[in-house]
Amino acid sequence: MKVALLSGGVGGARFACGLVSAVDPAGVTVIGNVGDDLDVLGLAVSPDLDSILYALAGLHDEERGWGRSGETWEALATVSALGGEDWFRLGDRDLGLHLVRTAALRSGEPLSAVTARLARALGIEAAIIPATDDRLRTWIDTPAGGFPFQEWFVARGHRDEVDGVRFEGSAEPAPGVMEALCDADVIVIAPSNPYVSIWPILAVEEVRAVLAARRVACVAVSPLIGGRAVKGPADRMLARMAGGTTPEHVAGCYAGLIDALVVDESDSAGPLAVRRVVTRTLMTDLDASRRLAETVLGAAA
Repeated sequence: MKVALLSGGVGGARFACGLVSAVDPAGVTVIGNVGDDLDVLGLAVSPDLDSILYALAGLHDEERGWGRSGETWEALATVSALGGEDWFRLGDRDLGLHLVRTAALRSGEPLSAVTARLARALGIEAAIIPATDDRLRTWIDTPAGGFPFQEWFVARGHRDEVDGVRFEGSAEPAPGVMEALCDADVIVIAPSNPYVSIWPILAVEEVRAVLAARRVACVAVSPLIGGRAVKGPADRMLARMAGGTTPEHVAGCYAGLIDALVVDESDSAGPLAVRRVVTRTLMTDLDASRRLAETVLGAAA
């Protein structure tokens, strides 16, 4: 089975682990969000791609929910002591990946090629492809003004309410993205924040067009449980911008692009424009993630 997974954030990375446990990893292509990429101290950082890489390699920090396990922070402490930019936390182990990526990008290697090489070096069998090799950045509009995503999310602690999300840059799909979507037996949208994790992928016009004209089922997983986000501001954003946090509001973020929405058994049972699939969606461990992935694949049959 060939599966194309649109993913961003910690929830998407956890779901990806369950997916490669449920099917042959060689048939899985994860298309990752790059809208929240940024430069930190001269280094190119791709937080969502890194979450996927670390999760599939078994290196992610389960307790923090992001970054590498066994991390230390000596370099960041030195940066802080010297008055450098320290609001974005880069661990010592994490720095190694960013150094390799930055050097490769500066030599002219595209992000997709760098990511594929990193995945191979980490022993990952699934394909991981950024949605685009072009510069695409997410901006958050708030009552306090507009901010690049990471400034709003990390530096400001995503405390500002969100009035809108926009994307800077014109992007073409990275090599392999269109092939993965067109050859897939099923397309899955991971349980990620629709606005800041999935919409940046859909901001690549060719990707959105493929989903709109899909010939196979596209199944999305709601990132909410009982109308609340497990982590992060997805529920607040949906409440403010979509008018609520029911499955109907989540499905509305993907209008015309999905055939079914997988929701938690604690969510409301109101009207839904697409097929509703009810299960337990909380991914407490790998077994739970695998069961969720199996339910999603079953919904596409």
